[in-house]
Parts: sequence; C-alpha cells; structure tokens
Amino acid sequence: MTEDDLRRWRERTWGKAVARVPERPHLTRSGGEPVAPLYTPLDAPDFARVGFPGEHPYTRGVQPTMYRGSLWTMRQYAGFGTARQSNERYRYLLSQGTTGLSVAFDLPTQMGYDSDHALAMGEVGRVGVAIDSLHDMRVLFDGIPLDEVSTSMTINATASTLLALYVAVGKEQGVAASQLRGTIQNDVLKEYIARGTYIYPPRASMRIITDLFRWCAAEVPKWNTISISGYHIREAGSTAAQELAFTLADGIAYVEAAIAAGLPVDDFAPRLSFFFNAHNDLIEEVAKFRAARRIWANLMRDRFGAKNPKSCMLRFHTQTAGSTLAARQIDNNVVRVTLQALAAVLGGTQSLHTNSRDEALALPTEASVKLALRTQQVIAHESGVAAYVDPLGGSWALERVTDELEAEALRLIAEIDGMGGMVEAIERGFPQQEIQNAAYAAQLAIDRGESVVVGVNRFEEEAEPMPELLRIDPAIEAEQAASTRAWRANRDPVVVRDRLDALTQAASGTDGVMPHILGAVEAGVTLGEIADALRAVFGEYREQPFL
Repeated sequence: MTEDDLRRWRERTWGKAVARVPERPHLTRSGGEPVAPLYTPLDAPDFARVGFPGEHPYTRGVQPTMYRGSLWTMRQYAGFGTARQSNERYRYLLSQGTTGLSVAFDLPTQMGYDSDHALAMGEVGRVGVAIDSLHDMRVLFDGIPLDEVSTSMTINATASTLLALYVAVGKEQGVAASQLRGTIQNDVLKEYIARGTYIYPPRASMRIITDLFRWCAAEVPKWNTISISGYHIREAGSTAAQELAFTLADGIAYVEAAIAAGLPVDDFAPRLSFFFNAHNDLIEEVAKFRAARRIWANLMRDRFGAKNPKSCMLRFHTQTAGSTLAARQIDNNVVRVTLQALAAVLGGTQSLHTNSRDEALALPTEASVKLALRTQQVIAHESGVAAYVDPLGGSWALERVTDELEAEALRLIAEIDGMGGMVEAIERGFPQQEIQNAAYAAQLAIDRGESVVVGVNRFEEEAEPMPELLRIDPAIEAEQAASTRAWRANRDPVVVRDRLDALTQAASGTDGVMPHILGAVEAGVTLGEIADALRAVFGEYREQPFL
C-alpha cells in the first residue's frame, strides 16, 4: 500500500460517501485530537519499536505469556467505618474470589490525624477505614494470613507509618517482613498535583519516600515500595497523554531522588510499580498502557543506565474511572466499568479494581461490590481475551495512537525537564494548570452536548428510583475515638516518649526514619503522634493558588 493508494481512496470512495452523509462531529480522543477516517499499514511502526512480549521495550507486555500463565490479580479496593467492619468486607471479598486486598483509608488517616482529633470530626470511617494504632491494624487483618495474601494500601503522606503497622502485624502473626507481599502507594507528588492529601512540603516528602525505598530493599524485599499514580491525575481531569506524562515524570523524580540519596538504580527500580486509570475510550486506553511501558523501558535503560531488565519493566495496577460514574441511571455504570476493565486487560495490566455501580452516590453495597468483582471474573473466564498476548497488537489504529500518545507524553516530559524536574514544575504550578485546562475543556464539551454521557446529557429519564445505599453509622466516630483514647491510656508513657524522641532526632538529621517509625508503632505510638513528630521537624505544606 502507498500514499497514492490512500489518496485515491480518500478522494474517490471516502469523499463521495461523506458528501452524501457527513461524518458525525467531534470524533476525537481525550485531548481533542481527531480520529482519522481510516488507519492503514502506513500508520504501523517498524516491528523493532513494538517488539516481542517479555522483551525490551515491553510494548506488548512485561511477561512473555501474560495471562496464559496466570491471570491478573483481582484486587477490589475496599475499606469503611471501623477496622472490624472492613475486616468483614475483606473476608467476604476473599470468599467470592478476590485474589488480592486493596485497603482504602479514611481522610483523617490519610492526613495524619487520629480519630479523636478535632480536624477528624465528621470524616472518621467515611471514605475508608480508620486506622490509628497497632490495635486497629491487628483487627483489620484478623484471620487473614499475611503470608498468603498480597495487600495494596492506598496511602501516601502517612505511607511509612501504615507499612510499619503492617510489618508489625505480620511479625505478630509469625510472618517475617521478608515474606510480606504487596504495594504501598506512597506517591506524594501526585497529591500536590491532583488530590491534596499531603502533609509535609515536597522535598521533605521525597526524603521520607527514599528512606522507605532503602529500608524496604533491605528488610521487605518483596514489597513494591511505591505505586506511582496516574489514576488521580486522570480523575482530576487530565487527558490520556497528560496522565502518561505526569505519572512518568513523577517516576523520574523518584528515581532521581533515590539515586541522589546513594541508592544504585537496580537496587530499588525493580520494586517500583505504577497505577493507572482506565477510561472510556477503549482504543486510546489500550494504547496508553502500551505507550507507558515503552517510554519507561527506554527511560530506565537510556537515561538511568539500568542493567537489570526488571528495572525497565513497567508493572501497573489499574482502576476503572470513578469520574465517569454517573449518579443517574446507575446501571449504565456497569457497562462503563466493563469496557474500562476490558481496556485494562487488553492493555496488559498486572492487577485490576473494578468500581461498583453505586459509587457516584455512596460507598458500594456488598451486592454492588460482588457484581463489580464478577465483571472481572467474566472477562477472565468467559470472554476469551486472556488466551491472547497483546491481542490488539498490530492493529493499524492502535499502533498509530500508541505512537501519538508516546510522542505527546515525551514532549510534556521534556518540558518538565526544562523546568528542572517534576518537583520544580509542581512548585511552579505547571501540571496543575495543564490538568485544570483539560478538565475545563472536557466539561464544556459535555455541557454543549459535544461529548455524550448516556443518561446525563442525552437519553435522560424524568424520575428514577433511589437504590439502596450503604450508610455509615455516625456512632462509629465516637466509638473509634474512644477506642483510640483507651489505647493511649494503656501504654508505657516513658517508652512512647523515647521512641518519639528517637524519631524526631532521626528526621532532624540524616538517619533513615523507617526503623524509628516501626519501633514507635510497636511501642503503641499512634499514627497521629508520628505525623505530629514529623510535622514538628518538616513543617506543613500550604498549597499555592495558580490561576
């Protein structure tokens, strides 16, 4: 096929058809880029740029057999109320076929406040589970053997404390830290960009994160020490290309910080992991995942000199897009989630969470969670796609969009590099402003009807029955606060003071903080007390307005 062949088709065949029946308007991708009328072999890259699965640059997947050997981890994100309530939900999910746990924490836990703190009022147990102490972590994993499950914890500013609590509970169960498997999100940079659950200034946060890298490499070698998250960047309104660029630029910043702290790249890079959003445009999303692997593989090899192939493998968890869930006609959300989950699988994810149909209204009910899990299981066992490695690879449209996303992401990364890196770019408000502009453009398209949301701005219904929703009992806040006060009253105050003093001294100097955080939680120090000790050294970050 030649350019002349394509030109002939456009003029003689496509042109005549469009003259009779014009194409629908607004046929674009998430960033407004037009979708071409036809993709052909002229759009396909050289095979060397695509490669084989399990080989550099991993465009087609990090494993040669992908799901032909073992399926992705079905890791349903859950947590609400007290540790006891969340433990019951975890046991239920495991009984229904979940193969990995994923813990959601409430806002006070994320922000470093115990449940009896004044700033925790009204938020205890609302959007996740409340964890204040070793007692709470014990209850959260009661009856769940930590040597048999892989656990992901979506926590950032207080990630080091939550990991220390998990290690302490494992030790109590007789499970050595070296045997624990899982992931801590631990990605604070995206909090400054898109989400807001930060505590300390960026450079202090980077110090804590690199301390955790070093400690885990020695003590918890099977643990993924960070889940570099594009999910929240996309939820804030970014395009697919921006999600790629800003996530990988965050990854570059973490690698640079670890190297600057004296860690050899191949000592920590194999345990880096990523977390992406799966949105509605199936072709663009599959292309995004493939482009992410290729960009990261080349960055690690060419920019950072990684020699271990595992340092170049971008492994990622995916969650379906919460921002696409509608509060109207919520059964439509099941269809959205199914398409998004399919995109993640076709794109080669290592683990997956599927959102529930009612999450635009409340935390999901048990029935909704089961349906979301069954969605993954049907894709895995009935759709047939898990028998193929990169089944869409070689599609002219997919390969072209993969190349376009790669090029746009690399352009943005180069712009961030020109500012001095991601920390400097955040301080200047660059990614924040880019996301705000993209979110505004996307909302305008919905408001104008150019972007159709079924049941919201087209095919609406006058009246809808209110589904049964999960309600959090307000009484749990007082119960949790009382439990935390009782925990504090039964500790050795001298040991507590000594452990906090040791932590403060380490944070003020150059020693790693992780051994001292672990020692503190084992002595009964609470999450809020540890956060306050670090606040006293590092201070708190105050967001700067960017207009």
